[in-house]
Amino acid sequence: MQHWKRLVQDSIQSADDLKNHFGLYDPVFRDIINQYPLRINPYYLQLIDQPGDPIWRQAVPDSLELKDQICMDDPLGEKNLSPVPSIVHKYPDRALFLISGQCAMYCRFCTRKRKVGKKDMGINPATIDDGIRYILDTPAIREVLLSGGDPLFLEDEQLELILSRLHQIPSLEVIRIGTRIPCTLPMRVTDRLVDILKRYHPLYINTHFNHPKELTVQAKECCAKLADAGIPLGNQTVLLKGVNDNLQTIQSLMLGLLKIRVKPYYLFQADLTRGTNHFRTATSTGLSIMKGLIGHISGMAVPTYALDGPGGMGKIPLTPQYIIERGDELVFNNFQNRICCYPESLELSDS
Repeated sequence: MQHWKRLVQDSIQSADDLKNHFGLYDPVFRDIINQYPLRINPYYLQLIDQPGDPIWRQAVPDSLELKDQICMDDPLGEKNLSPVPSIVHKYPDRALFLISGQCAMYCRFCTRKRKVGKKDMGINPATIDDGIRYILDTPAIREVLLSGGDPLFLEDEQLELILSRLHQIPSLEVIRIGTRIPCTLPMRVTDRLVDILKRYHPLYINTHFNHPKELTVQAKECCAKLADAGIPLGNQTVLLKGVNDNLQTIQSLMLGLLKIRVKPYYLFQADLTRGTNHFRTATSTGLSIMKGLIGHISGMAVPTYALDGPGGMGKIPLTPQYIIERGDELVFNNFQNRICCYPESLELSDS
């Protein structure tokens, strides 16, 4: 058995496992896990230093998950944007294709918390066939994002079959993969998997690191394999209370990502996912962090801070306010809070 599969097999997955490993016992854990599955593989588990630390909060159940009366099951309105069960078609020229129902570690803040790791996810060969058929029959789709669950959690042969079928669709120009595997189980990215992925360029991978402690030697080696195969790597971080909701942590993470050849892409405001309200910060927190990044570190390391609009309204960039006045001159603050002026162009008509 491959090493990564043994690690998954040895994962913490039950209330008894939590009790045996951490000495934790709370009757509510069984109720939480029945509703929101648990999986912490040994690799990610060893990143936890102590209860309540940033890695713990992302992986270990919290009784607050069942007390959330504010958030909703399907915050992004995916059900209403699914012409077939495996497709979410929100934007005109691109679609989300759900091809996996499981992950190497079940994040407690997951947007699809309602169904990932459960029968409700409903991913099977028939739904994958339906998804490929929909993409083929919808030539406006020029880009597809493979998601789930985690696409890289599939067996090599399963993933290659899907990639090869998508690669044959004439109207499809770009394939993206959204995966947290480089962060939560980097040894899954084997040489064989990389050999498969690099056959299907243009192929991009967006991964998901939330804290500098996740930038381990193994994660670096994993990302190096992918980058060396010519696969551009981006990162989507979620702003999470008690995990990374301060400038120092986000700055360290973004600069660390550049060192391992991963371009910071998005910093997301947490979605309104039921069971995750305890992770949400005020948007003012994110705006303050962005103001501390812009101009103070390389623009290459600055992500776009965005909110994914509830009900399927799409991603909305949230940007600190620098403009003071617009008229004959644009008056604005720079990153040092100094006032600057820029004379506007006089757009004279030909007449």
